[in-house]
Amino acid sequence: MHSLLENHRHDLFNTFFESRNFCIVIVDHEGVVSFMNESYCEFLHLERARIIGKHVTDVIENTRMHLVVESGKEEIADLQFIRGSYMIANRIPLRSEGKVIGAIGMVLFRDTEEWMKMNSHIKELLAELKAYRSQLEQKNGAVYSLHHIISRSPLVEQLKDKVKKVAPGDASVLLRGESGTGKELFAHSIHQLSERSTGPFVKVNCAAIPEHLLESELFGYQEGAFTGAKRGGKPGKFQLADGGTLFLDEIGDMPVNAQVKILRVLQEGEVEAVGAVKPRKIDVRIIASTHQPLEELIAAQKFREDLFYRINVVQFHIPPLRERVEDVRLLSKALLHKLTGQIGKRVTDFHEDVYECFRQYHWPGNVRELENVVESSIHLTSGEMIAMEDLPERLQPHSYIGNEGFSLKEVLERTEKQAIERALLKADGDKVEAAGLLQIGKSSLYDKAKKYGL
Repeated sequence: MHSLLENHRHDLFNTFFESRNFCIVIVDHEGVVSFMNESYCEFLHLERARIIGKHVTDVIENTRMHLVVESGKEEIADLQFIRGSYMIANRIPLRSEGKVIGAIGMVLFRDTEEWMKMNSHIKELLAELKAYRSQLEQKNGAVYSLHHIISRSPLVEQLKDKVKKVAPGDASVLLRGESGTGKELFAHSIHQLSERSTGPFVKVNCAAIPEHLLESELFGYQEGAFTGAKRGGKPGKFQLADGGTLFLDEIGDMPVNAQVKILRVLQEGEVEAVGAVKPRKIDVRIIASTHQPLEELIAAQKFREDLFYRINVVQFHIPPLRERVEDVRLLSKALLHKLTGQIGKRVTDFHEDVYECFRQYHWPGNVRELENVVESSIHLTSGEMIAMEDLPERLQPHSYIGNEGFSLKEVLERTEKQAIERALLKADGDKVEAAGLLQIGKSSLYDKAKKYGL
């Protein structure tokens, strides 16, 4: 037997790896394709010479090969959507001397008649499941789950693993991170994975509700509680979230007097609506988020320390995009696919220098800013590939310096405009906060924003 293997190693390799019954791909420790059999190349309508050396995410849609390399865990009989059909994929890490050196993937059932029947059946079941999910989303308000968080960054993958561990319990969760990092996606995901997933998911934007309306919005009011109160009264966010999850978004921007009232609800587990005779028991799980440095706010007596400890049972830090540079290309392609579908314009990819520009840019507005840049570029491009000239001006900071026709005054004005744009983006449009970031007066910022049409 040993001599048979030795004498026919090449033929045996070809018989298995070049079989027309399987689509096979092998990636190295970085997720770069090092082998793909002809059957898979034909199925993807790609030439083998153009595939080898590319990252697997640039070759196979919805692939998880790179994630198997990172986790070292095999994935057997996983459903994968490729080129309009659902396939069965096996992914197995390859090890040498105890270290993961790559992974091998095998896709079963490409387009045989038997599989097409099964594929149709799966599509029918998934369509039915989608309808049920849609009904559930309308009921409970949670739209996103962990698979919506696109990443191959070890930081984010570790975060997802922690979310899976914490989500089933009832512990309060504090999500921290800069604006635009995707804190709300994680809040939705925690709810979806919790025992409360069939219950309501209610979001409160703590920075958007006027202070004089905060109490009635959070705790509701009884009929006749004040002039203009609706007939029959109105339930507050806490009552609406009963049995589910209450997401306090940007809790660091909440006025101190409202913090006192929320703390009382969390301590006593009951809510008293404005104008009510007696309180009502409620059962909610709290997920809070903030981009503010809460410890500094506590020191400045702008945030209650006792409330901080109530919401900070489990804390997750969502990394900014500049700390997960390996995700920029992946996110860009995913956003391009999503936005072209919404806009209805055929744009297939970015030029390589655009990807390099994205990689070098510091993304103060994080994923939200990347999405805005991709959407703007889709509208501006006249071809099927987004080029450097299609990008917003702030991603081309030196494009005008040294060009003929630009005076020093114009260069300074353009630089000033860019700085204000970035500050406003980081502050989510809040001009007071943007002025603080730029270390200029509020009235000065208003004047400059008006000057530049911002």
